[in-house]
Amino acid sequence: MTDQRIGPSVVMQGAMGARMMQRGKHYDIDLGRFWQNPYPDLAAMRALAPVVYVPQLQAYLITRRDDIFREEKLTRVFSSEQPAGLMTRLMGQNMMRQDGAPHLAERRAIFPTVSPKTVRDHWLAQFQTLTAEILAELAPAGRCDLVRDYAMPVSAEALKRVTGLTNLAAFEMDRVSQHMIDGCANYAADPEVERRCRVATELIDDCISKKLAQVITPEDLSLLAVQHRSGLSEAALRANIKLAISGGQNEPRDAIAGAVWALLCHPGQLHEVQEGRASWLQAFEEYARWISPIGMSPRRVIEKYELHGVTLLPEDRVFLMYGSANRDERVFRRPDHFDLGQDCAQAISFGAGPHFCAGAWISKALIAQTALPMLFQALPDLQLDGETRFGGWAFRGPISVPVVWSGASAAAAGMPDPV
Repeated sequence: MTDQRIGPSVVMQGAMGARMMQRGKHYDIDLGRFWQNPYPDLAAMRALAPVVYVPQLQAYLITRRDDIFREEKLTRVFSSEQPAGLMTRLMGQNMMRQDGAPHLAERRAIFPTVSPKTVRDHWLAQFQTLTAEILAELAPAGRCDLVRDYAMPVSAEALKRVTGLTNLAAFEMDRVSQHMIDGCANYAADPEVERRCRVATELIDDCISKKLAQVITPEDLSLLAVQHRSGLSEAALRANIKLAISGGQNEPRDAIAGAVWALLCHPGQLHEVQEGRASWLQAFEEYARWISPIGMSPRRVIEKYELHGVTLLPEDRVFLMYGSANRDERVFRRPDHFDLGQDCAQAISFGAGPHFCAGAWISKALIAQTALPMLFQALPDLQLDGETRFGGWAFRGPISVPVVWSGASAAAAGMPDPV
């Protein structure tokens, strides 16, 4: 919807109209409906203009894929540094909220934890062992909620090892992650949401303090250990661990449960994967394009800039809408469909610029090489058992995925080899 405000006279109307066009078209959303299903509004925004102002979010939204892919790299204009932003205020100054040399220095410091070699040689076997243990306990039950009973503990147990916070229970890891991402997306300034976020960060700080008081061995490749050895400040170490938890728990959790749901809703495509005509990685990447577990990344404008006729001014807030970009009809053949035959190479599910997700290799190993294939091998007759509900737009995923299977057939199939 365009902003229809006008001035008190014909002369003023013309002047104000010109200024308003320079500041972009407005589009109003209902926050509740947007949280339940953002895609109709995002499609309408893409059709209306490449850049729209959404008053309810007090932000300019860039909605088309090619614009986001190009502009995200322009850090002199679109800065990740947001001293007054929600993430910085609530979680500390982490590497995601820095640009240039400071960002690169912290990214290099964590690389020994997240490198493809470390994932292949160190983390993958641990992920598979942990997942086999979870499946062994789950299989006899015959039914579960995939989000709560499978995806959550698989993601949390993996993240405990990667961060080094093995003194945090799986359910606590999930809870603090959710409360932090809720806090970072609390653009409505709900005080209870902020309170829960602060309680979560205090619990994480307590766990970090207890771990730092212990001996850190040279072979420890956790985020806590490699940052400590690199000489990063303790404040940076703490902020980066909170960052890893805020994204490293809910996103794999939601992608595991959501991708299983998508495959069960498309049995023909599931069969293609099981028969080897498509890969589990394809299934994960197409799901990530279709649903975009990371739906948005915020930026702060630091110098005057014109984009598609819209004048952006210093301190304007801009949202890079990955959830919209990944359904851009200008780029994808069937943008609103889960389709393993679709070329999703241009999807930007993990970002597109210098802040490309540092945990991408870990996510692929945990989801595509572990959680998806091991689940379907252990529970070959898995099927949906009720309604699956989704929520979110900055972060999006299933709230509940009820499933059933035959305990007898699961036992007959045997548990997958963890290595």
